[in-house]
Amino acid sequence: MLYDNALLARAYLHAWQRTGKVHYRQICEETLNFIAREMTHPDGGFYSSLDADSEGVEGKFYVWTQEEIKKNLDKDIDLFEAAYGINATGNWEGKIVLQRTTDDATLAARFALDSEQVPVKLAYAHKKLLVAREKRIRPGTDDKVLTEWNGLMLIIFAEAARVLDNEDYLSIAQANANFLFTELRPDGQLRRAWRNGKASSEVFLSDYAALILGLLELYQTDFDIRWFTSAQELAEEMIEQFSDPEGGFFDTTAKSAKASTLPLRPKELQDNAIPSGNSLAAEVLLKLDALTGNAKYRKLAEETLGLVSDFVGRYPTGFAQWLSGADFSIHNAKQVAVMGDLGRDETQALLAEIRSSYRPNLVVAQSPYPPEEDSPALLKNRKLKNDLPTAYVCEGFACKLPVNNAEELREQLNQ
Repeated sequence: MLYDNALLARAYLHAWQRTGKVHYRQICEETLNFIAREMTHPDGGFYSSLDADSEGVEGKFYVWTQEEIKKNLDKDIDLFEAAYGINATGNWEGKIVLQRTTDDATLAARFALDSEQVPVKLAYAHKKLLVAREKRIRPGTDDKVLTEWNGLMLIIFAEAARVLDNEDYLSIAQANANFLFTELRPDGQLRRAWRNGKASSEVFLSDYAALILGLLELYQTDFDIRWFTSAQELAEEMIEQFSDPEGGFFDTTAKSAKASTLPLRPKELQDNAIPSGNSLAAEVLLKLDALTGNAKYRKLAEETLGLVSDFVGRYPTGFAQWLSGADFSIHNAKQVAVMGDLGRDETQALLAEIRSSYRPNLVVAQSPYPPEEDSPALLKNRKLKNDLPTAYVCEGFACKLPVNNAEELREQLNQ
């Protein structure tokens, strides 16, 4: 499922940032590389899912026998078998699902290798097995492109692009955003689903909220002003079409509600396999407030968060996305304005410092000086210090003294 990969890849990226464990980064990268290779439309949309079965047999495309592995790996077979605990009986219905059983350090000691040689040798083996697997009959692909699920995947590709300094991930994120605006917003109206050139007629709150969050992450990666202005435009549409006067948002538009046989407009609050539309919308509003200073966004966000205040303490695992939004709201998110051309080394040094640590409650805006007219309000009236690229660290639009170097910026960010 596309959404599983999106949410898990992001969790592993954050885990790597917090712990420094290389294995977590590897899982994130391998997950995103899999999506790019297996579940991406040539024009940039992400497919919904891949089947578990092929030729009528569950897992046939993905599992191995010991004999098949030995046939395809002419060298380092002992290392590979030790890494994955491979034996003739397998670990799933007589077959082998490749699951690591031994870490790199143990393998290096056992086979008298330098620690950095182990992942290189295993990666070479993986490539050989991948080539062999491509000769099999592929499982079916659900090639629908869903706006909500694509928005969730756009978030992680954009975030991983800047955190891992990966231009390929950035290109994938940009292509995806362009695809969604081209194919899933015909005539300026956002839609939920697309397949073979045809978009559906319906759209839901979660489609808007997930896409807006993806656009905001992409803006904070490449600082292309169109992603920010598009996010604002979609947010206004979301408020207009889905707002509930009693707080929060309905899941459907008023138009679709009239055509429905349901007596009430649905309004799901609990986070399930995917965050609820309302919890995503709350995060949208909080981040837009932090970038724009528009009090309307903050007011709507707080009203939305208030919907679940009686539940989150008793059932936290059912409201995880809500808790993330509440944390952002309560702890006075840091706002960083960076003034300076992206082509200058000094600007890149400031951005590299911002991205060097896991800082979930932080938003960043950047522009050459002077800022463009449609730039986030966070950038307005921010002058250059010493005619050099300059960073302002703010909370509630109240800013510390401007700085020109990464060391001073780090000190302010850590306060």
